[in-house]
Amino acid sequence: MRLGIIAEIHANLPALEAALEALRKEGIEQVLAVGDLVGYGPHPRQVIRKLDREGIPCVPGAADLRVAYPLPTHRREGIAEVTIAWTREQLSEREVSFLRNLRSRHRCETLGGRLMAFHGSPEDPEQKIDLNEAHPQEILGMLERIRSRYAVVAGKHIPFRRTVHKGVVFDPGSVGLSLGGEPGADVLILEDDIHGELLHRFLKLPYDYGQVAFDLAAWELPEVLIEVVRQGRFPQ
Repeated sequence: MRLGIIAEIHANLPALEAALEALRKEGIEQVLAVGDLVGYGPHPRQVIRKLDREGIPCVPGAADLRVAYPLPTHRREGIAEVTIAWTREQLSEREVSFLRNLRSRHRCETLGGRLMAFHGSPEDPEQKIDLNEAHPQEILGMLERIRSRYAVVAGKHIPFRRTVHKGVVFDPGSVGLSLGGEPGADVLILEDDIHGELLHRFLKLPYDYGQVAFDLAAWELPEVLIEVVRQGRFPQ
């Protein structure tokens, strides 16, 4: 199995296209998108339609659910709320229906054991797990709950891998809004080896930042997002 993992696309079409093109060149057998598909970026309709056309399995992130449903939870403040409200206005019933029909988790079987992919936490896409700071028993408890050896946990926008005993957790980073301090689209490649282990490789891919910046400005979305796309982090 050779699996390409993308996450946190955030309505950034040039970044998504760069990621998919790189995965095609890698000969990836399957691509999986682990939320947030929309939110923040200027191309929500185009991103959803491309994922749909490509037949890519997707799980929802918090932004996707807030666009698709009026959730009875705390209201987001600042640029997140502004861009989510704008995103709702851009989508037709077709795209909203796509978001509403996403399953909260995606399961894969590898030679080394089951892999479960989700956004945030297994129970709540809005509840982010700090994979770096979490106690080993917390990681192992999560893997036990989802009955998996491997977990792909999107939400931090920074590529990360951690091994706890025989369990392994990954964060693929962000395709469209990377926050690791370097601009570009983050992609995770997972591959079975002959010993039944899961090999991993993180890619950082350039894309047309100028086009995204132009479109953000044209739609009068928050200016800070232009700097995030160009710098790979929020300005200090």
